[in-house]
Amino acid sequence: MAKRDYYEVLGIEKNAGPEEIKKAYRKKAIQFHPDKNPGDKTSEEKFKEAAEAYDVLSKPDKKQRYDQFGHAGMSGAAGGGFSGGFNDIEDIFSNFGDIFGGHFGGFGGFGGSRGRSGRRVSRGSDLRVKVNLNLKEIVNGVEKKIKVKKYVSCEHCDGTGAKNGSSYSNCGTCRGSGQVTRIANTLLGQMQTTSTCPTCQGQGKMITDKCHHCAGEGVIREEEVININIPAGVGEGMQLNVSGRGNAGRRSGVNGDLLVLINEENHPELVRDGNNLIHNLFLSFPEITLGTTSEIPTVEGKVKVKIEAGTQPEKILRLRGKGIPDVNGYGKGDLLVRVHVWIPKKLNQEEKRALEKLQNSAGFQEGPSAAEKSFFEKMKDMFE
Repeated sequence: MAKRDYYEVLGIEKNAGPEEIKKAYRKKAIQFHPDKNPGDKTSEEKFKEAAEAYDVLSKPDKKQRYDQFGHAGMSGAAGGGFSGGFNDIEDIFSNFGDIFGGHFGGFGGFGGSRGRSGRRVSRGSDLRVKVNLNLKEIVNGVEKKIKVKKYVSCEHCDGTGAKNGSSYSNCGTCRGSGQVTRIANTLLGQMQTTSTCPTCQGQGKMITDKCHHCAGEGVIREEEVININIPAGVGEGMQLNVSGRGNAGRRSGVNGDLLVLINEENHPELVRDGNNLIHNLFLSFPEITLGTTSEIPTVEGKVKVKIEAGTQPEKILRLRGKGIPDVNGYGKGDLLVRVHVWIPKKLNQEEKRALEKLQNSAGFQEGPSAAEKSFFEKMKDMFE
């Protein structure tokens, strides 16, 4: 099923500012929250849909890419895709709970970066890598294997940070809730505030026997090879987001994202102009006057193109569908062949006399005669 427009999902206009986007998401999250609609699969899907829309529109780089390329600019990576949405409700709570500023209207813990239990879930940092693509890879799309050094979950403790995976005790400060509540007397009466527990940093538990391999952090630094499927039609400077392939979160936290920056390599004979490609074809004076057949480079190989006699300099020949596919799937661009005339800088005396003889002839003014065509055929080798 095709995804709905993110602006439509949140019920906002495209020129909406950050606060308006945040407010719209909060409204939708409250409306479709699973605790408010227990067992309602439709509400749960709409809750995920709203979170996905907010994930894109609340981040300037993702929003800019979505405004330019639509959903196609968000998809295409292995292991979940570029901003491919949320499959786990817990991920939504841990990523966006902080916009509610504390408990969620009586429907469960929703504190900053918390799970439904109210305990804080740490999130790993994002990684940024640059990928070089040649023109053929851009036209056809490509799968790239990227080797990165990153924090991964410690396999000895399953990412918990605790030896044997079970050495925990409840935090004595927050009694396992991950939050502390304070009541202060003010001029307006008693005010209650809830904040992250400073002792356990919101996790609600303390490790009594730390894992020796990761020193209780739950993550270790290793080298990992990541497969990335890059869609056809991407461009220089475009940033793709591979969800969940960044650094692992501490102590069974949520993984960060891998941000892939596209860098285009120059082609020796083709120049990109949007979704079109441009090739500058240089012909000699006899060739452009008499006509010829030239080999034109394309991404997939050379093709032969007939150049009509009398073709004028700077004329554009269009090879339809030989350009770059649109990243949103709206067809392909063309290959534009721009014809140029190559004029020799040095002529011998015989060549000069021959050109001077033709310069003022009537046939030369109106077009080459049979004799002139024969003459130019003989001169082709001199101009090459």
